[in-house]
Amino acid sequence: MELDGYLRFVVALAFVLALIALFAWLARRFGIGSGAVRRQARGKRLSVVEAAAVDGRRRLVLLRRDDVEHLVLMGPQSEVVIETGIPAPANGTSAAAETSPAPPQPEPAKGEVAS
Repeated sequence: MELDGYLRFVVALAFVLALIALFAWLARRFGIGSGAVRRQARGKRLSVVEAAAVDGRRRLVLLRRDDVEHLVLMGPQSEVVIETGIPAPANGTSAAAETSPAPPQPEPAKGEVAS
């Protein structure tokens, strides 16, 4: 094999590795294969409302059972219930998105009257 053959092999290998890295990045970016949240099927009582990665090993998962939501921290060795009995919103969105805190109001200076 001549130098030209080796060079083509190295370029083809670099191209294939770049494609693998691109597809891995796209899969991670769009949540493919990471247990992404799926829509609830009709008649099902249990669904995953939202999931968020805490770190490389643990995830926070908001589960809905009937009309009650539960916040669970899931890891490789254990699961911990963080909060339970969260009332589910009527419109089907998560309770966290519905109850956004009001923006903070500036405190009046001494002598000023708050409006």
